[in-house]
Amino acid sequence: MSVTRDIPRAWLRPRAVMAERLAHNPSERVAFVYLAAGSVLGFVAQLPALVRRAQTPDPTFEAALLSESARVGVDIPADLADAKFEALVSGAVMGWIFIVPIALYILAFVSHLIARIAGGRGTGLDARVALFWAFLVVAPALLLLGLTTGFVGPGAAQSLVGFVTLGGFVWVWLNSLYVAETL
Repeated sequence: MSVTRDIPRAWLRPRAVMAERLAHNPSERVAFVYLAAGSVLGFVAQLPALVRRAQTPDPTFEAALLSESARVGVDIPADLADAKFEALVSGAVMGWIFIVPIALYILAFVSHLIARIAGGRGTGLDARVALFWAFLVVAPALLLLGLTTGFVGPGAAQSLVGFVTLGGFVWVWLNSLYVAETL
């Protein structure tokens, strides 16, 4: 049951992979590892885009950063891009490591409730495994999206990779949730 072998397979045959994963009776720890690994990879994926944004002039952001540092009494680096990068990384850590997992737990709960209303027979753990697995499966696409955003910037390439990433997530998640709620 190799995760690295199953991630590419899940893009093509998400139901079969989820059935195999659920056949091993995953615990809450397994679901959490999927979520934690996906969150860390999601954070790492944002770094190229954060570097690009920190190096791009933004008078509003720079003024807010300078006024906040003056208010708090903290010295900012001589290179304003470093201060902007530190601020952006702090926000990304907060978002990817704390907020995204909570939002995904809520989404798993709501999707499980909807599935139960529609006649699903799975458990809450099965719904969490399905969602968190889909999140981990889409992590390589998130990495590609981060690289595209950081090196190419806004445009058709970023939109295409973003569309494929979102579509892949929805594809894997809904198929995995179907298996989780019908076994």
